[in-house]
Amino acid sequence: MSIEYLGLSEINGPLIALEGVQDAAYEEIVEITVDMKEKKLGRVVEIYEDKAVIQVFEGSDNMSLKNTHTRFTGRPMEIGLSEDMLGRTFNGIGQPIDDLGPIDTIDKRNVNGSPLNPVAREYPRNYIHTGISAIDGLTTLIRGQKLPIFSGNGLPHDQLAAQLVRQASLGADSDEQFAIVFAAMGVKHDVADYFKRTFEQSGASDHVVMFLNLANDPVVERLITPKVALTTAEYLAFEKNMHILVILTDMTSFAEALREVSSSKGEIPSRKGYPGYLYSEFATLYERAGIIHGSSGSVTQIPILTMPNDDITHPIPDLTAYITEGQIVLDRTLNGQSIYPPIGILPSLSRLMKDGIGEGFTRKDHQDLANQLFSSYARVGEARALASVIGEDELSDIDKIYLTFGKAFEEQYLRQKETENRSMEETLDLGWKLLSMLPKEELDRVNTTILEEFYHPSEEKN
Repeated sequence: MSIEYLGLSEINGPLIALEGVQDAAYEEIVEITVDMKEKKLGRVVEIYEDKAVIQVFEGSDNMSLKNTHTRFTGRPMEIGLSEDMLGRTFNGIGQPIDDLGPIDTIDKRNVNGSPLNPVAREYPRNYIHTGISAIDGLTTLIRGQKLPIFSGNGLPHDQLAAQLVRQASLGADSDEQFAIVFAAMGVKHDVADYFKRTFEQSGASDHVVMFLNLANDPVVERLITPKVALTTAEYLAFEKNMHILVILTDMTSFAEALREVSSSKGEIPSRKGYPGYLYSEFATLYERAGIIHGSSGSVTQIPILTMPNDDITHPIPDLTAYITEGQIVLDRTLNGQSIYPPIGILPSLSRLMKDGIGEGFTRKDHQDLANQLFSSYARVGEARALASVIGEDELSDIDKIYLTFGKAFEEQYLRQKETENRSMEETLDLGWKLLSMLPKEELDRVNTTILEEFYHPSEEKN
């Protein structure tokens, strides 16, 4: 029989403290009744002897030390799961908010998940098609990978996230099931409306499970949202054998919520005021991506984060880069030139790309083409730096060719419309078209056999 506790000993922001507690457990869910009518949920975050500290998901508004009844449920935070969640919209803790009624759930899972035995993991292979050349061609997203997008305030990461949801697929020749779990944390109402409207108008919403934590929602709810989303993704992937792409935006909001709650608990801060366990919190989320032996499904993650002051050494992008397998970096200079998507090629990479492209996956020339485009675009940067010192007229003929190539690369390869969905063939052919602007002897990153087959210098000479 559960015990109901009357009153509280302390209230501090979203945290409440209760004394005289018996047999409470860490992460246990608590049901709170305020003034005998308003019901809230919380979870135990700390235990000191007979004292329990509880995070209240809905916040501590209207709560006082004497008007509260608290009951410990004896179970962790759980979410009801079903394939019927596809096409539905939920709040940050998994409650439907689309006015379509409750979900008839067939299973319940602990949102904290279970650690995945590394021995049970299968190495990620094959790619996920996004229709965006800068990603498909140069930083290819592999099934089971975690590939974050590093953005900044004012950059179009929301538009890019929406485009990924609309266009992502397993490729035109795949008959496997594919779905997207989209979780937005701390977004404004207009951004949330943009996502919902975009998905509905494009028809993508039928294969999307959306979790929305708005900017005016309780900060504690923000800490649960990615866990709820990933639990849903794991169920669809490993129980229903679907390939799931999880998009989490914005992980900076998650980290700031963690910092706020940590400060309320009186914990000693670490770098930039964030708690010392920020790394382990990120790792707990990011490492839930992957493929398991015996299951034909996969969980692929694209966490999106905004770098404070565009500082890539800030703890949020810094720790994320330690855990994940590459990054896609949005460039403010390209954005200033009205190039969308403004993906900075040189600081971006996909560490698993080499194992999911090439013959049998994309096309045999893919890896060599990507290597050469990276190398040639790096040379463009050198030519531009030299031109800024001595003037463009004083450059050598080959440096002038590289300047022309660089402008064409940005205007034709990087620049795309938000509705433009390029096939892998179009992306690869466009890459060779641009490389044909360069002399053959400059293409030193391409195998001779592949160069003979795909290099056609007569195609592009303007």
